[in-house]
Amino acid sequence: MSHNKLLSQSWKPLTSVIIWGNSFIATKFLLKTLDPLLIILIRQILAVLLLGTVALKQKRSFSINIKDHTYILILAIIATIHLWIQLTGLKYTSAANTGWIIGITPIFMTILGSIFFKEKVNYFQLSGIIIAFLGLLLLISKGNITSINFISHKGDFLILASAFTWSVYSLVNKKISIHYPPLMTIFYLFLMMSIILFPFTINPENINDLLQINIFDWLALIFLGFFCSGIAYVLWADAMSKMHSSKVGAFLYIEPFVTVFAAFIFLKEEITFFTMLGGIVIVIGVIIVNRK
Repeated sequence: MSHNKLLSQSWKPLTSVIIWGNSFIATKFLLKTLDPLLIILIRQILAVLLLGTVALKQKRSFSINIKDHTYILILAIIATIHLWIQLTGLKYTSAANTGWIIGITPIFMTILGSIFFKEKVNYFQLSGIIIAFLGLLLLISKGNITSINFISHKGDFLILASAFTWSVYSLVNKKISIHYPPLMTIFYLFLMMSIILFPFTINPENINDLLQINIFDWLALIFLGFFCSGIAYVLWADAMSKMHSSKVGAFLYIEPFVTVFAAFIFLKEEITFFTMLGGIVIVIGVIIVNRK
């Protein structure tokens, strides 16, 4: 790809990571009034409506392959558990910490790939893993490692668990073969997630809470559904089809910085020295691990 063409495509992954970086801010805002599972369900339903409309406009086939749907069902179960853990954790920690901790997902992917798929990890990557976890300790402890305990830092540990579940999702997705185009795969994934969530979420209390929310809550839900789960995924998939995956993936390093500064602006979260230091050390560790 020529340099000019690369630049002309770069706005797509950049826009995606800016949108995703702000997703934690919108979610944190909504958690004040809505249950985590309800937020996920409404987000997925809105995304299904948008992606379904795009698919119809592009005259995509809605034909069903049972084998592919079985794989998507497995992914949908993992993704649902992942988001439930993540949103529950976000109730008890800051959006900024969440953005940094989620960034450790490639570390878990490397470790799991080594254990289950015998993927080789060299000493250079091992040093990156150690550096990333040192950054994680700095972030959670705010510089005082002896202060760490599960109860007072349960939000951070739940976010760490969600980073682990996302690494499981990513590895399963990497190892299975789905023959649908990316748009239809995402559409069916979100549709199945909605079906899974429905019986656990629709109850009088949640319905009443949803009916009571204000215009700003609805704007946050629309942002999560239409932009985070819809437009950003479409742009990312399009970029992946036209750019080298490593070039697209590099934009993910920007996401936690977007989250930190958006949390500062919209949620008035404090940017501390150890928040930035721990986060930057995590990113350095992840970069080292990804440089095979």
